[in-house]
Amino acid sequence: MEISLVRCSQAKIMKNDVEIRELGFCNLMNNQIFNNKTNRICFDGLMMNDNKRWRRSCKVQLPALRAIKSETEKPETVIRKQSNSEGRPKLYVGLPLDGVSDCNSVIHARAIAAGLKALKLLGLEGVEFPIWWGIVEKETMGQYNWSGYVALAKMVQEAGLKLRVSLCFHGLKEPSIPLPEWVSRIGELQPDIYFTDRSGRRYTECLSLAVDDLPVLNGKTAMEVYQGFLESFKSSFSPFMDSTITDIIIGLGPNGDLRYPSSPSASTQDSGVGEFQCFDKHMLDHLKLHAAVTGNPNWGLGGPHDAPTYYQSPNSNTFFKENGGSWQTPYGDFFLSWYSNQLISHGDRLLSLASSIFRNTLVTVSGKVPLVHNWYKVQSHPCEMTAGFYNSDSRDGYNQVAELFAKNSCKIILPGMDLSDKHQPSELYSSPELLLSQIRTACENHGVKYVGENLLASGMLPLNGFERIKHNLSKGTAVDSFTYQRMGAYFFSPKHFSSFTEFVRSLNQPELHHDDMPTYEKEETILVSKPVKDLRMQEV
Repeated sequence: MEISLVRCSQAKIMKNDVEIRELGFCNLMNNQIFNNKTNRICFDGLMMNDNKRWRRSCKVQLPALRAIKSETEKPETVIRKQSNSEGRPKLYVGLPLDGVSDCNSVIHARAIAAGLKALKLLGLEGVEFPIWWGIVEKETMGQYNWSGYVALAKMVQEAGLKLRVSLCFHGLKEPSIPLPEWVSRIGELQPDIYFTDRSGRRYTECLSLAVDDLPVLNGKTAMEVYQGFLESFKSSFSPFMDSTITDIIIGLGPNGDLRYPSSPSASTQDSGVGEFQCFDKHMLDHLKLHAAVTGNPNWGLGGPHDAPTYYQSPNSNTFFKENGGSWQTPYGDFFLSWYSNQLISHGDRLLSLASSIFRNTLVTVSGKVPLVHNWYKVQSHPCEMTAGFYNSDSRDGYNQVAELFAKNSCKIILPGMDLSDKHQPSELYSSPELLLSQIRTACENHGVKYVGENLLASGMLPLNGFERIKHNLSKGTAVDSFTYQRMGAYFFSPKHFSSFTEFVRSLNQPELHHDDMPTYEKEETILVSKPVKDLRMQEV
């Protein structure tokens, strides 16, 4: 965890021992997280390794604080607390996905506390952490255990940071965070509560949007269950509302995104176009009813029969063909409109519910819209269509999405701000830059603010990723803030954290004198206190 200080002959970054202790560095020196001999922070619990589980005995380098000596004054302890300049987006960092165990305890509290102090020192606004439905309401419907997350919120509060909370109504395979056990038991008996593809494959990491208003969960609808969860959260976290907690992100689907799980991993990075997810019983019932209302009952018998499979290209079958594909026919428009509207209606139900519950607070409600950028340069935009966005060269599918968020006074979480076209495989006809621009324009047209994120939660950016983020943060007027995903072993590696530190400083102070550029040392340096009234920082 590189805590590097810029050299600035005019800056006094810290004036007394009290401020050092408030920032936590004396505590770091005195507890077992910081090891003077190895100059490392030791993460004792399960750690993240890239985007995998955090490994035991994982250690993060902590190169030392450099000293700054003034030419006209005695050596003085200085730590520069930077604040965002007027009009610059506020910066957040995501905490580990598995920061709270399934037994509801903070599993690497000391390491997280050390990381929070480092982020505070850099002048970041706050952090984001996910709260998992499968952990809080694990065993029985309506019985909630928030203790681990309340403890984590207290740590954030004590560090003097703001908190952005993601309420996750989905599960993950890696790290393994399933849906609540009582939901899984229902799913074993009623598998149609899950999204289903054409071959009958179930996606069991979130509920099908078709059960939003169906009493399939022990006599309750999914929306009623979500409502109980949100109301319990509001009550349990009332001491943090309007002070520490500033944003609440509502999970809207797989990986928390407003989308269908159109690829097996619900990832935007698969090479194929994905598959439509409308083959569970309840989705097919909706489709059949809609077809009958429009006077074409045969169109309601199932989804497209001529669409490609998950890993196939658009031209491998006839539905997404460039010229004369089924997507351009009246049936294609019927199906794609219905499929997209089902997703929009689901997002509207959840965001409307959340907005009503948190209306009397100062927190902002948000939801995530994915950047499904593969195959964007072909006419049909097939990856977006299977994910639920009826967007093509001749139709803007994101105005309707922006309208949804504007209607509910919500922000959009928009990932992928670290991506550029030149680093995408040419055979995928991808364009994250054009898609990001399209969504940004829709936000600006409807007065919707958006929060940027990098794409991969591991923090392993593509080449020139930080420069790309800076470029995107400077574009338009709708960007509100940026959340960097995500804290873990790689995030605090010396190579990465030094780059992140420079990125933060370049946003807050874009023009630096050459003397102010950050410098780093490989040797161990130890912070030592002198028994004088004016505490000074020493160089070793």
